[in-house]
Formats: sequence, C-alpha cells, structure tokens
Amino acid sequence: MKLFFKEHFLLVVVQCIQLLVILSLFWLDGYQNLKLFFYAAFLVFFLLTCYLIIHYRYRHKLYARLTTPLESLDNSFQKLDESPISVALHQLLSQQYKLFLSQLEVMEKQQTEHRRYMDRWVHQMKTPLSVIELTAQNIDEPESSSIREETERIKTGLNTVLYMARLKTIEQDFHIKPVVLSNLIDEVNGENKRFYIRNQVYPKLNLEKEGITVETDEKWLFFILTQLLHNAVKYSAEKSNQIIISIYERGKEAILEVKDFGIGIPEADRKRIYDPFFTGENGRKYRESTGMGLYLTKETLDHLGHQLEVESKVGEGTSFRIIFSETQNLTTM
Repeated sequence: MKLFFKEHFLLVVVQCIQLLVILSLFWLDGYQNLKLFFYAAFLVFFLLTCYLIIHYRYRHKLYARLTTPLESLDNSFQKLDESPISVALHQLLSQQYKLFLSQLEVMEKQQTEHRRYMDRWVHQMKTPLSVIELTAQNIDEPESSSIREETERIKTGLNTVLYMARLKTIEQDFHIKPVVLSNLIDEVNGENKRFYIRNQVYPKLNLEKEGITVETDEKWLFFILTQLLHNAVKYSAEKSNQIIISIYERGKEAILEVKDFGIGIPEADRKRIYDPFFTGENGRKYRESTGMGLYLTKETLDHLGHQLEVESKVGEGTSFRIIFSETQNLTTM
C-alpha cells in the first residue's frame, strides 16, 4: 500500500493543480458559481479515487510482491497478472534468474576445479617433503634438525591450505562417528612430539573420567586440536614449559580444554581472533602466524555443531574449550 501511494502521489498532485488551474480560469472569466465549482471538484476526486481503487485492486499482487522479502529465488519469477508491467517484470526476472543460475553453475565448476587442483597440489608437495626428511636423517646435527623443523612448518602450511580449500564443501567431507577423546589426544601428541621437543613445551593430560566419547568427525577434530595445541605451544615458548589438555564433563556436556601459561591474548584482540587473516598484536610479534588457524577452527566447529569458548589473561595464559552438547556426549547415554 505504501509503495502504491508513493508511485501515485505525483498523479494526485497534478490532478489537484490541474483542477485549480481550470477553476481559476472559469472564476477569472466571470463564472463564479461556488456550488458548481465544488460539484466539479467532487466529480474529479471521485473519478480519481475510483481509478486508484481499481488500479490498486488490479495490481495489488504486484505491489505485495515488490514489498515482500523473498523466501527463495524460485519465488522471484512467479507470474501475477496479465497487465503489461507485470508481464514485462516477469520476463525480466525470469531472464535474470536464468542468467544467475548459469553464472552460478560456472562458478561452482571453477570452485570444484580449484579445490581438486589444491588437493592434488598439496598431496604432490608432501612427496618431496618426505624425501627431504629421509635425506635429512643422513645429515649430521644440528643441520638435520633444522631441515626437519622447516619441513614440518611446510607440512603445517600445506595442511592449512588443504583444509581451507575443503571448507566450502565441508559438510560433504564429514564422517560423524563415536570418538574417544583421550585416544585422539594421544594420536595428536604422537604426531607433534618433535614439535613439543623443539619448543621445549610439553603437554600434560588431565582426565576427569575415563573413556569420554563424543559424536564428531575424527579427522576434522584432529586438525582443530592440532591448531589449538600449536598456538598454545607457540605462545608459551620461553615463558612456560607446559600446557594442559583436560577432558571432563560439565553437567551433561563433554569438554575438551587446551590451556597454556603463555603471553595471553590482549583484550582488544579477543573479539577478532576468529576473523580470517587477523593476526593481532601477538601475531605481529610471532611472524609465523597466518591468522587462519582460529578462523578454520571456529568455522569447522560451527558446522559440526560444537561450541568454542576462550578465556585469556595477558601474561597468564589462554584456555580454549571445545564443548560437546548433551546429544553429542555419548558417555552420558
């Protein structure tokens, strides 16, 4: 209704001005019958009102369509009536919709090809890295350790690229199954053993209850936990030699917590730590930071339906908690 009045406001104004001009001409010419003038004004406004009512009833579906938010793209080209403007609008929206679908299909194909390329490229790069690591075993220290340290960094970067490429189709990559958290932590710690030794920061596992099992994707949770542990170790080095991994229950929820005693996160940065490519004050000090680890962690946990809590104090350390809801905590069932 509001759109209808806006569209016809100028018409009403023109009609009023036109009526005043005609009546003024008659008045100046000597025809000064007020009753006739009022009758003429009544007829003009009556006919104008009838026209507006009929016009609105004829096109009220069109105005409703233009002012109602779309629930789906399919609703954008529903035919309403046979008026010329409605037919023209229907044809225009139909053409735009078809063009949009064709362009979307092209972009999806390009994205799929890009993802396949990234997957293949990452896997191809892992082969020469393995060869370099084998070669480094025949080299004396400390050169051997330095080479392995750099290859581990490259592996970490390649895995980040791989998971970033898969993020757009993450739900198709999920394989949800029961996962024993303590077993997963043992696997992650075994994979990162040299990383702990090199930084002289070592994990301690606290188990409140044995065998806490959750429903999640093991591969993606492995990646998430690795990201959290790498951050904990990186920001604890030279300040503390220990990080604590805790598994416990809070009510009916299962909690996986990674706690460090490092430099902490400045309060000004906490609201943006999940933004892509945001490194913050700590990231600028530790130039290895890409700003993608916590972004990928938060995005993946959101898709998995897990929550992420953070608690940090500058100079005292940071705690990240992955929260598995009551329905995901299989231990309580």
